[in-house]
Amino acid sequence: QLQLVESGGGLVQPGGSLRLSCVASGFTLDYYAIGWFRQAPGKEREGISCISSRGSSSQYADSVKGRFTISRDNAKNTVYLQMGSLKPEDTAVYYCAAVRNPFWSCAVVVETPYKHWGQGTQVTVSS
Repeated sequence: QLQLVESGGGLVQPGGSLRLSCVASGFTLDYYAIGWFRQAPGKEREGISCISSRGSSSQYADSVKGRFTISRDNAKNTVYLQMGSLKPEDTAVYYCAAVRNPFWSCAVVVETPYKHWGQGTQVTVSS
């Protein structure tokens, strides 16, 4: 079965950093574009970043641009989201999602292309 598992969430103070990981099992990520999404209570799920299958291109939502960095290590079947300068409004459940498309430069504004989703990991930014 195709599975994605997020990890690395937790409680962090404002201004702090966390690194989230998304590990694939049952398949390899070599030909998959990956997106990171988040959902806060009472709000719709928001796309925040994505990366193409080889990491040649990436995109960020305005809300996280300059603070978050997406990267991948296909040899480890893992995609990362390095989060810095965290704010209370970053508090949410964070999800990774994958779509098999080796040619797509990726897009973060839509969820429809992504076919496989992880279970999410909670990130809480609070003093």
